[in-house]
Amino acid sequence: MEFVDALTGFRVDGRRPNEMRKLKGEVGVVARADGSALFEMGNTRVIAAVYGPREVQNKGQQVNSKEALVRCEYRMAEFSTGDRRRKPKGDRRSTEISLVIRQTMEASILTELMPRSQIDIFVQVLQADGGTRSACINAATLALADAGIPMRDIVTSCSAGYLCSTPLLDLNYVEDSAGGPDVTVGILAKMDKVTLLQMDAKLPMDTFENVMGLAIEGCKAIATHIREVLLENTKRLECQRG
Repeated sequence: MEFVDALTGFRVDGRRPNEMRKLKGEVGVVARADGSALFEMGNTRVIAAVYGPREVQNKGQQVNSKEALVRCEYRMAEFSTGDRRRKPKGDRRSTEISLVIRQTMEASILTELMPRSQIDIFVQVLQADGGTRSACINAATLALADAGIPMRDIVTSCSAGYLCSTPLLDLNYVEDSAGGPDVTVGILAKMDKVTLLQMDAKLPMDTFENVMGLAIEGCKAIATHIREVLLENTKRLECQRG
């Protein structure tokens, strides 16, 4: 299968190699949560809810009482993919992604400002079409901001791959399933600091630098979009208050 048309240079979904899918973010989608968000990257849709900071429920889980305990739970809705096989709660992939999201968020959250407390992040994939890990991190960032959790900077994530000898930004499911190298990056946008880097195949160093650079550019574009969503929400709240 040709993932990049040799004549036009377009991908299977009509995008250029360095073009992202359409982004859409919305906050305040779960009424009873302290903060919540819905984030879409193309056909991938993720909802996130944040509760806290609040009193630690299980004291044994908090290693350092001088910092907030961050917990994360990731799930995929059974209807999110074409695969209807029932996935057990706490399967290996869900546990791994929960850990990745938690560690990425911890790099952003000012946990030292909230001692002896915990912050719970719940993320669920409603529709999966590639890039779910990145979409979850972006949704969690929006939800944390909506909850008013103090952060060093907003953390955003994007993936890039290498197919048909071409670096491709923001892979969809068809491209992601092709088995080519895939790099997922998370950054603190203003601080220009990488907080997440995952790669599932080997790449020559010069190719890796190009693919990673493309993913970082995607992260920065997502950061711009998230700031716009938060700014629009702030303006809306100000209008409501008169």
